[in-house]
Amino acid sequence: MPVESREDRHNRELIELLNELRVALPGVQVLFAFLLAVPFANGFPKLGKTDRDVFFVAFIATALSTVLLIAPSSYHRLRWRRHDKERMLVVSNTLTIAGLECLAVAITSTVFVITDFLFHRAWAATFTSLVAFAFLVLWYGLPLASAIQDRRRPRRSR
Repeated sequence: MPVESREDRHNRELIELLNELRVALPGVQVLFAFLLAVPFANGFPKLGKTDRDVFFVAFIATALSTVLLIAPSSYHRLRWRRHDKERMLVVSNTLTIAGLECLAVAITSTVFVITDFLFHRAWAATFTSLVAFAFLVLWYGLPLASAIQDRRRPRRSR
């Protein structure tokens, strides 16, 4: 197997990052559209103060997620042909992680508001906790555990 050059690695990593963003962005856009419409729905005035506050957190987190997940494309366009792909990848990776964190907050907050509206606060707290736990384990716990395991493994077996 040929050794990957630094430039080839940067190109591959950039393609991987952009493909990951193509997966995340449609979900963020659908959630944002939903949250934009909710205040104009008939049931929205029935929400209590807590639900309105949590809704606002979801709304702002979704807006920030949208900004952060689209930012790597803007960065790429503005820095195009400046020969700093490594820097672009580091910045874009940081923006993407922050965008996914905001998305997790947005989805978890939305679960709380909808579950509280449909059922009651105890169910909302229970299911929101389950969703938050799923995000922590699947989005952060597994990758971090894998990174720790990689560090413990001898370099040649990686």
